[in-house]
Amino acid sequence: MQAWRVLDHGTGPVLLDMPVPVVCDTDVRIETRACGLNFADLLMIRGTYQDTPPLPFTLGLELAGTIVEVGAGVKDLRVGDRVACYAGSGGLATQAVVPADRCVKIPDGVSTEAAAGLLITYGTSHLALVDRAAIRPGDRLLVTGAAGGVGKTAVEIGVALGADVTGIARGADKVARVRALGANAAFDSDDPNLTETLRGMDRFNIVYDAIGGDLFRTAMRCTAPEGRILAIGFASGDVPQIPANHVMVKNLIIHGLYWGGVLKYAPHKVFESLSQVFDLVAQGALDPQPDHIMTFDQADTALTMLKDRKTTGKVVITMPLPPA
Repeated sequence: MQAWRVLDHGTGPVLLDMPVPVVCDTDVRIETRACGLNFADLLMIRGTYQDTPPLPFTLGLELAGTIVEVGAGVKDLRVGDRVACYAGSGGLATQAVVPADRCVKIPDGVSTEAAAGLLITYGTSHLALVDRAAIRPGDRLLVTGAAGGVGKTAVEIGVALGADVTGIARGADKVARVRALGANAAFDSDDPNLTETLRGMDRFNIVYDAIGGDLFRTAMRCTAPEGRILAIGFASGDVPQIPANHVMVKNLIIHGLYWGGVLKYAPHKVFESLSQVFDLVAQGALDPQPDHIMTFDQADTALTMLKDRKTTGKVVITMPLPPA
């Protein structure tokens, strides 16, 4: 098999030939067809990601493909099944050996490329909105960073589940993109009158924030009493300090969500959520097609583009077809 391997922190990955790992009783071996790239891959290269594997390792947190070997103790998967898997690493290779309990079957009609790129982004937003915020039809949902990787998926899932969605994004093009996703309203984060505009609307039952900083503070001011605030990330680099007296006076509920953390202590929640995401995709309620699809030999170029912020949306790498 071939794999993009990190041999030393701070240096780019190299494409190497290597033996296929042994399949243990609870594992499956997947002929990888696609791998989703993430900002976490860049952090792993630097050695700064919280779950960086020991050197050397193969990049690629999420993958999709076809099972070609099944461990003796695996009961629910078969050779020939198409599956997606959050592996944590190892996805950027022509084959991968992964725990069977981290695999989700891909429904008919869902492309392998889409499946490889939806696990983290759609999984994060679905788990946050359904498990944490208990979203219901008619809830008023405010999404910051609504054109970004996870923000886009929060808008889509909110719309699919019947919420009244308002998105905040930077620039006219991104605002238009948010409206095209089905949001009932969308505003530019650089608008100096943003706070006044939002406060002139009905207060929001749910806030989904992946930006932090001033946008978090603005969103908190616009949250309805007993509203639920989801702290997903801090893309602005500013981790806001939350005034507990405001939380108390407005009877707010603030949830943090680190999807990878839930995967460690409550994996059943993650995979129940992902199964629901795949059902929504199969029904046509979500459209997780990647924004950029590049070939296996272009993976280093794709990572550079991701690092230089020359991509918008999801980047997926496809693997060469195996010899006949």
